[in-house]
Amino acid sequence: MTAPFADFDLHETWKLTSDEINALRNKSGATRLGFAVLLKFFQAVGRFPCDAQEVPRHAVEDLARQVGVPPAAWYRYDLRRRAVAYHRAEIRAALGFREATVADGEELGAWLLEHVEYAPGDGQLARVTAAAYERCRALRLEPPTPERLERLVRSVMRTQDERFAVATAAQLTAETRALLDALILEVPFLRSGPGSATLESIQAEVKKLESLRALHIPEALFRGVSGSVLRAHRQCVAVQESFELRRHPEVIRMTQMAAFCHLRSREVTDTLVELLLESIHKIGTKAERKVTRELIADLKRVNGKEGLLFRVAEASLAKPEGAVKDVVFPVVSEQTLRDLVREAKASGRAFRVKVQIIKRNSYRSHYRRMVPLVLRALEFRSNNEIHQPVIKALGLLRKYLDSKDQFYSSEEDVPVEGVVRKALRDTVCETDVESRSRIRRIDYEMCVLGALREKLRCKEIWVVGADRYRNPDEDLPQDFDQKREDYYAKLKVPRAAKTFTDQLRREMAEELGALEHDIPTNRYVEILGKKGGWIKLSPLPAQAEPKNLDALKGEIMRRWSITTLLDILKETDMRVGFTDVFRSATARENMNRDVLQPRLLLSLFGLGTNAGLKRVCAGQDAATYKDLLYVRRRFITTAHMREVIRRVANAIFDVRQTTIWGEGTTACASDSKKFGAYDQNLMTEYHARYRGAGIMIYWHVEKKAVCVYGQLKTCSSSETASMIQGVLRHCTTMQIDKNYVDTHGQSEVAFAFCRLLGFQLLPRIKAIHRQRLYRAESGRADAYPNLQLVLTRPINWEMIEQQYDEMIKYTTALREGTADAESILRRFTRANVQHPTYSALAELGRAHRTVFLCRYLRLEALRREIEEGLNVVENWNSANGFIFYGKGGDFASNDQDDQECSMLCLHLLQICLVYINTLMIQQVLAAPAWMQRMEPEDMRGLTPLIYSHVTPYGSFRLDMSTRLMIDGSEATPAPTWPSAPAAYAG
Repeated sequence: MTAPFADFDLHETWKLTSDEINALRNKSGATRLGFAVLLKFFQAVGRFPCDAQEVPRHAVEDLARQVGVPPAAWYRYDLRRRAVAYHRAEIRAALGFREATVADGEELGAWLLEHVEYAPGDGQLARVTAAAYERCRALRLEPPTPERLERLVRSVMRTQDERFAVATAAQLTAETRALLDALILEVPFLRSGPGSATLESIQAEVKKLESLRALHIPEALFRGVSGSVLRAHRQCVAVQESFELRRHPEVIRMTQMAAFCHLRSREVTDTLVELLLESIHKIGTKAERKVTRELIADLKRVNGKEGLLFRVAEASLAKPEGAVKDVVFPVVSEQTLRDLVREAKASGRAFRVKVQIIKRNSYRSHYRRMVPLVLRALEFRSNNEIHQPVIKALGLLRKYLDSKDQFYSSEEDVPVEGVVRKALRDTVCETDVESRSRIRRIDYEMCVLGALREKLRCKEIWVVGADRYRNPDEDLPQDFDQKREDYYAKLKVPRAAKTFTDQLRREMAEELGALEHDIPTNRYVEILGKKGGWIKLSPLPAQAEPKNLDALKGEIMRRWSITTLLDILKETDMRVGFTDVFRSATARENMNRDVLQPRLLLSLFGLGTNAGLKRVCAGQDAATYKDLLYVRRRFITTAHMREVIRRVANAIFDVRQTTIWGEGTTACASDSKKFGAYDQNLMTEYHARYRGAGIMIYWHVEKKAVCVYGQLKTCSSSETASMIQGVLRHCTTMQIDKNYVDTHGQSEVAFAFCRLLGFQLLPRIKAIHRQRLYRAESGRADAYPNLQLVLTRPINWEMIEQQYDEMIKYTTALREGTADAESILRRFTRANVQHPTYSALAELGRAHRTVFLCRYLRLEALRREIEEGLNVVENWNSANGFIFYGKGGDFASNDQDDQECSMLCLHLLQICLVYINTLMIQQVLAAPAWMQRMEPEDMRGLTPLIYSHVTPYGSFRLDMSTRLMIDGSEATPAPTWPSAPAAYAG
């Protein structure tokens, strides 16, 4: 279905009224159907179709049935004929429209300038064009021709660019302009990544931040300007060489550089915070590893300690005056006692003290040098009075930066409560000879940094000038109070908190009652009495194996033997036209599209397979490595890639035949996949479960193997945030109302937000035996006797009702995208249990998870549905290695933009494979003989994510008549091979 009709009811849109049918009485054949199509299309869209293909096929068939003409007649209706012009005039007159004049075009351009938001970048042309069509419809004007309208829209966009540039440059002082010009040569340094968490990286980032702040760009310069505007100008600077930037007019150059520096200042501030957090964490983990290694090498555990103690006590009491070596050693050897001492040191307080000593030494000798750099570069604040002691402690550290004293002055008011943990106060504080308490600066600084890290991670402390670590109040919609009713309506939740909790309470009681009734007869679920209540869930029985899928794959192999991945990418572009999305990040684009298209395809293939741009140039006469590198820098951006993936995904949904794939699905599964990566960056982390360093890609895959969203994440970042981000930001035509995840993708807070956002979270829970069911009501301790062993306390509905409006505000922030999901969910972690909204979200999550657990335990079909969904995403993960084969499957870059671009190119290649396989499977099954062979088990297991007929490498050519140009190669003749009988003679 074409885009203009995505939100319409097809039947109502194309239904002819009796008056409209009467208007067709004097028309017949193709003219009759053509007039009807033009009429209904104009009514729906406000313009006439540009070509026959623009009208949805289903619409043509519906109208053909109503007027009694074959649908094929529409394609014989030539839109260029003079008679069609008369038909258009007749339709305009009947509907009260007129043709647009030159004056109308000028007025339309002026209106667009005043009323359409300035937001350059991807999609702006489409947005302004759509606004122009809507305006013409409101004025009852037939819009200009597409060519004229595009010229008008592009003129409006150029004028918007010029106005914005002039207004921005006018606010910059002469000094700032001169500094911006001088900084052009430093753009490569300012764009560079931070490297790993080292003191050198912190020093480099501080230097960048100082250079950017020295510009003194006014704080209000870009206030109220859309982020897409700034990102578009930033991208222009990022892809151009310094000499190209200098050639721009001054107002354009100043605007682009100011936007670049403004965004980079916020990004570098975030990076500096990340480096600080990682460095603080590294001090502790390195100390613990060192102590653990030493103790393990020296440790021999002693068994039977109680028996040894008894023997020592008995011998000591028998000879209380004797020497240890004469009384104790004969009973328990000296070596055994030494082993006991080592074992005691390896646990408890002795271990912690030793770790603290090593941390102190490491901090004093190396990491302490970062403190002055960070405290001078960053300004920390908190909106919560509870955390003001940490802010005050940071001020104290800043005050003593130049001091050589070992202790703080006794006159200083040193905050301890809320800064120094009780277990460490003996280490931080000591008493002098005059019995006065003194605080060691080094130990206190370490405690302050530890407290700072904890509060920064949950955003209770924020950083001035940062983006991800900004004031958390800025993450929320600023107009929530004014638009509260609208936001509640968009979320489709009750306005009254009591109504919301009553609905959930009833649902919870019904599900608990249903499970109570089901447990005695459920052969897969038992509730045992061991360990205070244990849920035993038996595995599902295996389903019947598909019988004909191997034969189907064999037929595909026979028809399309060894199809190359590059051909699959090319064929998808020929059908979908996704390379049209790629536009230069700069204002001008002079490269012919016929030249650009193959270079784009080669670049996408090289990045998506991880083979690299140099490798795919081999055997290509039309493109060199330099050509592909130019295309990569100028055209392939994250925004372009996401739009391309969206188009291919929607194309798959459009070409699917419901007789084979079923009706459109609304469920997807999400899971992460670990990839190795270079470690000189902040994305790469050690993964304890996979035992190696790398990064994660979190995929969202619908049930028929179409991946609708992919995103990079660190090994330690929240899978819950990634799950919500993908559901909300995938931008395809698919409407997701179910999301399958494994254990790591669910939490109490995740259940709460999914409930408020209106989609079901369906996890496969690994430790099902430990789960507990909450009661819907208090005062009914004897209810549900079959569930008593796994029931716990009632839900605190009052807490949920008190924080209901705040929960809706945070949910609205997620839905509207005022901040990314990870930034918002960072506030709701166990490190921030005192936050009242977190407590309410956790309580709501417990209630909703209880509802889910009751259904999960009761319904075998639900458990099987979740398993099948997760099998699809695991199959997608396994195919990643087939496509992303270059460089051992590792991300061979430390630049996060390059990593994300490679990930999206991998996504594109794999979804193109799904698209072409969908067409191949449908072509094979179009034969009645093949369709009749398919049994229900075959249709259930049918997937377009197959690749036995595909080679990801391309073709190999061996030419025995050519040689490498190496000295002596021409003098040495090529070997001649004897015939087989001669080779084996004698």
